[in-house]
Amino acid sequence: MRPDLLLKVLAKFLIPFILIFAFYVQFHGDFSPGGGFQAGVIISAAAVLYVLAFGLELAERGIPLRALQYLSSTGILLYTGVGVACLLKGGNFLDYSVLLDNDVAGQHLGIILIELGVGITVASTLTLIFFTFAHWSRHS
Repeated sequence: MRPDLLLKVLAKFLIPFILIFAFYVQFHGDFSPGGGFQAGVIISAAAVLYVLAFGLELAERGIPLRALQYLSSTGILLYTGVGVACLLKGGNFLDYSVLLDNDVAGQHLGIILIELGVGITVASTLTLIFFTFAHWSRHS
């Protein structure tokens, strides 16, 4: 068996479980340790594993650099948008309790949206950095 075949088989098996764990960390982060940053790093690790197993060209067909740039901006806009929405509803910046009529429900919604923005930004930015270094090392 060729070594790259073993890596490809293991990657195909592991990447879905890595992503499921990342989504668990993402959406369970407001109840326990974890959240957007950790989930973003885990998602980025899955992308790196995919590149190592299948190559940069194939990975960039599935995740174009332009999409990663847009996702980085989208995560930041989501984070900032929640803060601005809090201001518009009469609270302080990132005072989640004003988002809904029930303070606790508003805080849960705010935390989930903030952590989602952080997760999107971290995952896309770390993957973009890896892709950039991979291109740089290839051309040097």
